[in-house]
Amino acid sequence: MRVPNSVVLPVGTHVDCCWEEEVEEKRRDIMAKITAMLAERKSNLAHFINNLEGSEEPEFYVDQWERLKEMESCTLTILNLVAVNCMDHRDIKKLEATILEHVKNEELFPEVIRVLPPIYRQVEAAIIDITQSEDMADHGMTDLQYLLSKLSQCEHLANLDRELLQDILRYLHRVGLVVWYEEIKHLESTVFLQPTFLITMFKLLVRYRLVQQLESIS
Repeated sequence: MRVPNSVVLPVGTHVDCCWEEEVEEKRRDIMAKITAMLAERKSNLAHFINNLEGSEEPEFYVDQWERLKEMESCTLTILNLVAVNCMDHRDIKKLEATILEHVKNEELFPEVIRVLPPIYRQVEAAIIDITQSEDMADHGMTDLQYLLSKLSQCEHLANLDRELLQDILRYLHRVGLVVWYEEIKHLESTVFLQPTFLITMFKLLVRYRLVQQLESIS
């Protein structure tokens, strides 16, 4: 909701836990709730903006007003929900095909066709080599400066500087090859070269019926 021109694809899981006729009913219910949530958000933003504009000393709230106006201008496209059974490989392939179909839609993503400098591909290939090397830990976490020094050892990347590397990492983060939380102060110098490790870790920490599972432990 805070990212300009966001595109969201809702995914409903655990289809295998529903009767066939329930799936479409739940899909409609979820989409209706999303629509209502967005309408409420739009109404609340307009209400807050009107309150600031109608205050006795609006000049004191300029920064807050600008942030709200910026949020109000953020467009959010919600695609039709995809219902999947995560236990069925065919459903996973169906979800993958749906995502790829949407990503290639130039109306949704006008910048989908973008010509990148050759160094982007060179850094991507070098990072893949680093992750596959024997001395790379399974968790794939590395310091940003250390990563720069490792990449600079490649003959064709000897002139790679930190600023350019950060630009490339932002791109690789967006396409999902790496994870780099540059906006989080405590993590801005850490690059996760193995995103699957984070997924595995989150699966251990955030899971269905976690409270009940913990309570069952004597």
